[in-house]
Parts: sequence; C-alpha cells; structure tokens
Amino acid sequence: MVAEPKFHHRASLKQTNKPFKRRFATKNSMRDKAKGRTQRVSLKGKVLRKHSRADRRNAVRTEQRKKRDHIVMSTRIFTGRHRAPKIVVVIPLCADINASDIVRNLFACVDEPYPEEKAPKTARMLNVTRFKQTIQFVEVERNVLDILDAAKVADYVIMGISAEIEVDAFGEHCLSALQNQGHPGVFPIVQGMETVVPKRQNDVKKSLQSFMSHFFPEADKVYSTETPTEALAILRMITAQAPKGVKWREIRPYMLADSVEFEPSAEDSQVGRLALTGYLRGANLSANRLIHIPNFGDYQIEQIYHVPVAVEAARGDSIEEDDEPVVLDRPDAEHQDSLVEANEPNTLNNEQTWPEDEEMNDWNVRMQEMEEKESRIAATKGQRTITVPKGTSTYQASWIAATEGDDNESDASDASSDDDEDMDSGSDMGSDEEEEDGDEEEYEEMVVGADGKIVSASDDEDNGDANSDKDEGLPSAEEEALQLKAYLKERERQNRDDLNFPDEVDTPMEISARERFARFRGLQSFRTSPWDPYENLPLDYARIFQFESFKRTQQRVLRMAADSVVKSGMRIRIILRAAPAQIAASYNPSRPFVAFGLMQHEHQMSVVHFTITRSEGYSEPVRSKDPLVAHFGFRRYNVQPLFSQHSLGGSNTNGVHKFERFLKPGVVSVGTIYAPIQFGTVPVSLYLPTPVPANDMSDSQAGVIPTLVGTGSSLEVNPSRILAKRIILTGAPFKIHKRSAVIRYMFFSPEDVIWFKPVQLHTKHGRTGHIFESLGTHGYMKCVFDGPIKQMDTVCMNLYKRVYPKWNTSLWSEHAQDEEQKQQWVGPVALKSDAMEL
Repeated sequence: MVAEPKFHHRASLKQTNKPFKRRFATKNSMRDKAKGRTQRVSLKGKVLRKHSRADRRNAVRTEQRKKRDHIVMSTRIFTGRHRAPKIVVVIPLCADINASDIVRNLFACVDEPYPEEKAPKTARMLNVTRFKQTIQFVEVERNVLDILDAAKVADYVIMGISAEIEVDAFGEHCLSALQNQGHPGVFPIVQGMETVVPKRQNDVKKSLQSFMSHFFPEADKVYSTETPTEALAILRMITAQAPKGVKWREIRPYMLADSVEFEPSAEDSQVGRLALTGYLRGANLSANRLIHIPNFGDYQIEQIYHVPVAVEAARGDSIEEDDEPVVLDRPDAEHQDSLVEANEPNTLNNEQTWPEDEEMNDWNVRMQEMEEKESRIAATKGQRTITVPKGTSTYQASWIAATEGDDNESDASDASSDDDEDMDSGSDMGSDEEEEDGDEEEYEEMVVGADGKIVSASDDEDNGDANSDKDEGLPSAEEEALQLKAYLKERERQNRDDLNFPDEVDTPMEISARERFARFRGLQSFRTSPWDPYENLPLDYARIFQFESFKRTQQRVLRMAADSVVKSGMRIRIILRAAPAQIAASYNPSRPFVAFGLMQHEHQMSVVHFTITRSEGYSEPVRSKDPLVAHFGFRRYNVQPLFSQHSLGGSNTNGVHKFERFLKPGVVSVGTIYAPIQFGTVPVSLYLPTPVPANDMSDSQAGVIPTLVGTGSSLEVNPSRILAKRIILTGAPFKIHKRSAVIRYMFFSPEDVIWFKPVQLHTKHGRTGHIFESLGTHGYMKCVFDGPIKQMDTVCMNLYKRVYPKWNTSLWSEHAQDEEQKQQWVGPVALKSDAMEL
C-alpha cells in the first residue's frame, strides 16, 4: 500500500522577510559610530559646502592671529616711552632669607646700582635697557598680610628659600594661603648654596624642587642668583614672558601706590582729601566708581589725574615727571556711586488694619510696662538680673548672660534660630544631668551690668573696698583654665553628638510640642515641596539689595567698566574725598599699600554665599555663627557665617538647602553672610580671630601663626536661597501588628499628635508611614507604614524651619587688633642651627 504524501501549504503563502542591510542600522548604533559628532543642518535654500584645505588653513591662521593680538595687548603696557613696570614680589619663606640680597644680585647682573636709601622697599625700580623693560621689585617682610596684599597686585613672585634651614610652619602657611588666593608666575630662588658641600648640592636642589612643586606644579626648576649669569637668566625670563593673569583680579582695576598724601579739610583736620599715585593695572577705571582700601573701607573719587613718567634713553635713562598733571576724569553727580550700603526699612509698608478697643487697651498696658522697665533700667544704670545655678563663677555667668541676651534679641526679631539651638542643647544637657544626678538644682541671682559684665552684690552695698570686690568674683588662673577646658569639652561633645545623631531633638515635657516647634513645618519632599522664599522675612531683608537677574547685571557692569576713560597701564593720581587722616598716618613705605576699584553696586549689602572646605590643620569643632575673619578676595571682614549643605539646585527644585550646625570635615559646605555684593568668583579664606599656638612649633620658633579654618570661593549673591534647619523627633514602637504600630515617646499629649498628624513619618530602617489616630491621653498614637517594622526600629519625624544670618558683618582692620592678634600675622624667627634634613 502506497503511503499518502504529507499536507503542506503552497509556497506562495510563505512569508519572506526583507534581508538585513548594514547601511540601515539602528539609531543607537549610528549614534555610537558617530562618537559625538553631529552634522549641522544647512538653512533652507542653501547648500552645505565642504571646506577645502585652503579654508582650513585660513581658519587656523585666524585663530593664531587672535591669540597673537591678545598677547600683544596684554604686554603693550610694559613697552613704550611711558611703560608700566612689571611688579615682582620677593617673599622670604625661611627666616635666614634676606630679600634685599636677592634684589641686589639682580641689580648687579646688569651693572645697575642698588637703591639702598633712594627708594623704599616696595619701589625698587630697575630699568633693564638691554630688554627695554622696567621692573619694580617689592621686598616684603615675613608678614602674612603684606605677603597676601603684595601677591594680589604682583606680576611675578620670587620665593626665597634657604639651602641650610628648612621652610618652617609659617612659610608653609604662606604657601598654602597663596595657593588658595591665586598667584602669578613663581620663581623659586635658593640662597646659601655655597655653604653646602658640592657633592650634596644636587640633592639639595632636588629636595627643594620636590617641595616647591607640591604647592606650585608649574615651577619646574629652582633658580639661583649667586652668579651674574644665573641672575641675568632670571631677568630675561621675567622680561620676555607675558605675565600669568589671575582671573578674579583682572576684571577690576587695582593699584600699588607709590606715594600717599593727605590734605586736611578746613572744617575737620581728621578728614580731608587723600591722593594715591601709582600705575593702574587690571581693568579700566571710572571716576563714578568707588575705591576700596584694605583695613579702611570704600571712598568716593573726587578726580583722577594723569601723571606719566617718561624713560628717555637719550638722557641716560633719566626719569622725569610732568609738572602739570592732566585731568582724566571727574565724577558725574547723577551717576556716581553712593556710600549708602543698606536701605532704610519702612515698617509702614506692612499691611495695616484699624485696631480694636481690646487691642488698644492691650497696647497701652504693654507700653506702660515697657516704660516702667525702661525707668528701672535707667535707675540701675542698665543693669539686669539673671538666674544661674548656685556656685556658678563670674566667668560662667558671663556666658549665660551673653546667651540670654542673644535669646532676647532673637525673640524680639523673630528672625534668628539662636533660641532654638540653645533650647535644643539645653534640653539635651538637662536630660543628661537629670539622669546622672537626679537631684534638684539650687539657683541664685546675679546682676549683669550694661557692658555685659557681672556685677557682684558687694559692689552695690559697699563701693569703698574696690580691690576686694574685684578679686571676689573673678576666678583664678587655674579655675579659668579648668572652665575653658570644660567649655571646649562641651563643644566637642555637641559636635560628636551631631555626627552620631544628627538633628535629633527630644520633645520637651514641660511645654507642648505645637508651641515649642510652632515655627517648624513638615515637607513631603525636601527637594521638590513648595516653599515661598519671600514668606515671613526678617526686617534685615528690607535693608539688602536684590537683582532681578544677577548674571545680566554682572554682564552689564563689566561692559561699563570696559568703556571707562582711565585705561590700564597709565600712571595716575587718584584724589579721594572725605578720607580719614588715619590712612596717611598708617602708610609705611616699607609695606605694600594697595587699592582696588569697585564695580557698580559692589558697595551695597546683600546675602552672599560662598563654598568652604575645612582645613586639615585645624581639628577643633567649628560651629555656625562662630566669629571668624574672612579674607574675601581683596576685602576682609569679621563674620559669623551660617553653614549649609552644598546641594545642586535647578529649575525643578525648591531652592531649599539643609542648615548645618557644625562645619564638617571632608565635605564642601556653603557659608552665608550679609556682605557687600561681589561680582565674579573670588577666593575665600576663614581664619580664627585669636591665634592658637601650633603643637609642632619648637622653642626656637616661639610664637603663633594664623589659624586657617577653611578655604573656598564665592558662590552667588542670592537672597532667595533658603537655609532650612532640620530637627528630628523620635519615637519608639510599643506594639506592632503587621503594617500598623503603636508609637510612644514622640509626643506627650493627644493635641500634639493631632497637630502633627499631616507630617510624614519614616524609620531608620527605611520604612515610611503616617499617623492614623491618637490613642489615650499620654501621646500614644497609631501609625501605618508601607511594611512591617521591627521592634528595634526608631520612628522619626522631620521638621524644618528657615534660618537667617545675623547683621553682624563688619570690616576687619589690622589697626583695631591688639598686640597678640597682630603678632599672629608675623613670622617666627628660626635659628640657623636648625639644619635641613634630607
């Protein structure tokens, strides 16, 4: 029997797919193959033409021409008959280095006499005829302030290092400060090589080169001026190279003053006209702008003269100054910048409602109480009474009095967070002490004077025995040292608790949580939840200035500066009006005297933010609102900054940033202060106001160096940046049933539970939930989570409150410091017996 054939469809019904072709690749493969290259789409009606080899060569020539023109423009001020000198600052990093010896060798290599007495140390002019340029040497002493001020206006920096003595802690601090501030070209020059054994000279140079390359990687060689050939090679490099610009200073005018003259006014001999003469560098200057003098402040310009100095080779390189200076620019009364730095707040601009009879009666009672209080204060000469634990010394009571004064001020303005911080720390310390001691503490009253000092009771009773009264309340040296040690230990404990349990706060039992945390709010998302930046602003925000667009204002201000009449490279004389006589009295020709021109609006106050990173050399805790000295570009302030997280913002964020109680190490934070507006990015350094002795300083280096807290740069001028202080209320699970649980110890009344019911909860193990209902009368509450929680878990509630900086920024002045504070900026003396260890 023949088998039947199997059934199958006809071939015409079979589906045939199109074969894969490599030229029709996927979008991802085409994107990977392009490697980021994109083809420009030609405009409609135009044909994209392929560039030929000649077109490419012309494009390269055009770029080369632009770069060449830029170099010529940057070096044009150093050439010609009225050329400006190149400023070279000589810095001694070691104690045995003499800056005058280095400059003397450079003068000798071109057969020029060294001006020992004719010119001051900051104006040693060397006219190098061979290279047709002039060099102004600035010899500075071992002073941090002089070194930083001179480096701000320098074209080159010569670092004097020794072949016998190693660079001490002061020299390393100067190098770190220059590294953060920004520096021009660096030339390391070693002295004393003739005292080193010839076999070890190469090893000494390699060691010094390795040390200098750590701070300045571009300094690839160590030079010497012991022979005329080596000294001439240094002069050739200084004159042939174009100075390396420092970006933050090139956008503004600056000057190293050659002379300072003062003319008192007829009305007041302490105020008058101040004349500054020198070469203008950086950007162009307008008479409508202000001039900033470090340590003294900002002043208006009365007029600007052109006083050129001609160098004529036909007369033996003689220097002549014109007899009649030419007026370059005078200010315009309508466009000149004012010295008003803050607005006057008008409280009448707030919403007004007609008061009722009850409100008027309450106001009359309050006014009567205030008048009685003022009369009592006047009768007691500004004294007030505070309550302190029994046995508290006068030193400890002064801290309590200062804290209470800050609390009263913050309560009155309702714009600060000191009261919350003090209450937080006080509640933590109070709970610890109650657990340890368990006994009730006795209190006594002390009288605080108008100056904030403690006045003992014996002062009021008997003023005759003054010596016994003064010695009675003051602690001895041993007691004061122990109290200071205890205070620093308490700060260390608070810093440790902040690292281990950040922002955790215990709910007080004596006051309801809704009253204690009335100014706090909950956020479902810290990054995207809405927060109005103009809500409930303090009165200080009515004094600041704000721009609609800060970037556009900055671009407009820079364009205005470029069109100014007084050009860079001119030798000018600036006449300042209403300047104090103290400026001319403090002028020392052996120290650099610098002045900077401000841009428009840079005298006005606003909310300034800057990034800051803790220095590794300082390990003590740094708390927000601690008094510090800020070197902010070319200005110096006394500040008490607020620290916050450096989180990136954007159009989809709410601009809220978390407030930090302490400046944490290894993390970039943001500092916030009230300060004058600053255009551009400038370096920022934070120092302690009082010196701290270094642990590694030997007996031969007796003294102290400035204590660097942190370094960073300016970030932005933005009053709308919200600093949110976070507190975390914690509770413990009592009973757990699947996804629901009974939580206790977070609140102690059902009213508080109902008040905070809308706020979201979370646990330390990652669960989220919300309050379902209140249970009982002791603050127990039923909560529901997104999953089962464990008995060992902790339930947390985040609350936030906006905090603001205090209006306490002031200009830092060297002349206002005491001798101990001034001494920290002067370098210690090292002995030559301390030989370098290789």
